[in-house]
Amino acid sequence: MARGRLEAKMNRLLEWKPRDEENRKLLAHLRREREALFTFLRRPGIPATNWRAEQAIRPAVVTRKVCGGNRTWNGALAQQVLASVLRTSRQQKHDPLELLANLLRSPEPVVAQQLLTGRPP
Repeated sequence: MARGRLEAKMNRLLEWKPRDEENRKLLAHLRREREALFTFLRRPGIPATNWRAEQAIRPAVVTRKVCGGNRTWNGALAQQVLASVLRTSRQQKHDPLELLANLLRSPEPVVAQQLLTGRPP
């Protein structure tokens, strides 16, 4: 019942015709994302916020800020890839240093998943 009332209020809001450009942009965004807005109410287990994702990228953001950012786009790309590999390996309960060492020692290019499982992705 509460979900239905909330969705009805959102529908009324999306019918609004604001004069202010910033409000029109916000409304256009909400219209594009309409189907996803209340997914967490329809599907149990889906969190209402992206808190976990924000916390997952926090170490990379802190590193970037402490180091004053990247000097080149290649440096930014390298940091992005390394941060992703490190975070993913931790989430999958693998030793990130061992994984990186194995990637660096590999005589040919290899996907990290192949090293972890012994099978191609």
